[in-house]
Amino acid sequence: MIRRHALMLGIAAALAPAFPALALDRALAPEEQQLIAEINAHNTAIRTMVGRFLQIDTNGGRTEGTFFLERPDKIAFRYAPPSREEIVSQGRGFYVLDRREETYYAYPQDSIPLRQFLGSEINLLNANVVDVTTSDGYLSITVIDNTVAGTVQVSLIFDIETKDLAQWTLVEPSGSELTFSLYDVQQGVEIPPAFFSIPSTYASRDPSRR
Repeated sequence: MIRRHALMLGIAAALAPAFPALALDRALAPEEQQLIAEINAHNTAIRTMVGRFLQIDTNGGRTEGTFFLERPDKIAFRYAPPSREEIVSQGRGFYVLDRREETYYAYPQDSIPLRQFLGSEINLLNANVVDVTTSDGYLSITVIDNTVAGTVQVSLIFDIETKDLAQWTLVEPSGSELTFSLYDVQQGVEIPPAFFSIPSTYASRDPSRR
């Protein structure tokens, strides 16, 4: 089963949370502030991005697929078979599509933190950061966010050399964890508008009855 809510919560904090002041138990070192500022600038400059993802849940379940991002406000996650789900944002809301049933659930854009990831500017220095560590060429930034589902914690892993997001781990309010890794990523790719559309043959369904 796809953890669609966890995916959306995790992506939300992955690149562009707009939270209150830092909550670290120490001050950020100047070199850490500089590195995070460079990560902000690098990722803000990425207007389109495509690639593959691997999602691993608490029980070790693995799910793969492809993703497409166009800033601002557009993203699509296509899960590989046997899953039949796809998540799409068009800037007006989030939609979870069932390709087999040709139906979709709709969620308001302002109710899902993923809208922050899709914004025009990323500023992790304004995030609610609770930990920053470096190891083996990677920078880990752990943030917390109060979402519609409760308080979540996300550890974001960036490649120090490229400044790209490589992975994040989400701890849900229930304590369950979800790790999401990106690979084969390409930037600056033209993405067909149809990738962010919902087929006219699909019928809307109530998400509370999924």
